[in-house]
Amino acid sequence: MYVRTLTSADADIYRELRLQSLQQNPEAFLSTYESELKISIVTTRIRLEPAEDHFTLGAFDGEEKLVGIVTFFRESRPKIHHKAHVYSVYVDPGARQQGVGRLLMLELISRATAVPGLEILNLTLTSTNLPAKRLYESLGFICYGTEPRAMKLGEEYLDEDLMYLQIGPEL
Repeated sequence: MYVRTLTSADADIYRELRLQSLQQNPEAFLSTYESELKISIVTTRIRLEPAEDHFTLGAFDGEEKLVGIVTFFRESRPKIHHKAHVYSVYVDPGARQQGVGRLLMLELISRATAVPGLEILNLTLTSTNLPAKRLYESLGFICYGTEPRAMKLGEEYLDEDLMYLQIGPEL
């Protein structure tokens, strides 16, 4: 198992896993399968090109299959430029319970820590996603609130937990 930065050359395999994530776990993401289908492969290629303020990591198994993804996005507005967000964390069900999520998050945190001026990593997750919450807490993320009814999936409302990790100067 290894992790590397995804690029435009990975657009097809990324798109396949991203669509799978939205089908398998629609409650975990703000995007929908239907809306993601409308995004062209050209747009996906552009989004995957790493830049100073964003990158997507992929975890690959021994057969070179993409089995996990996570995206980092730093705020560009001056007053919140000290913060970044963790988005779209997903591990293929066949690769779960093997440390893939931890590997992805450790690599993301390592890279984020090296970004000049970055102090805080934020993420949100569905409050019922206890395995993910345990992972994030084990990495030092702290829950600072819950947004009730943050998402509506069909007729069901889902709460989201708000978490942060202090990586820069102490508060």
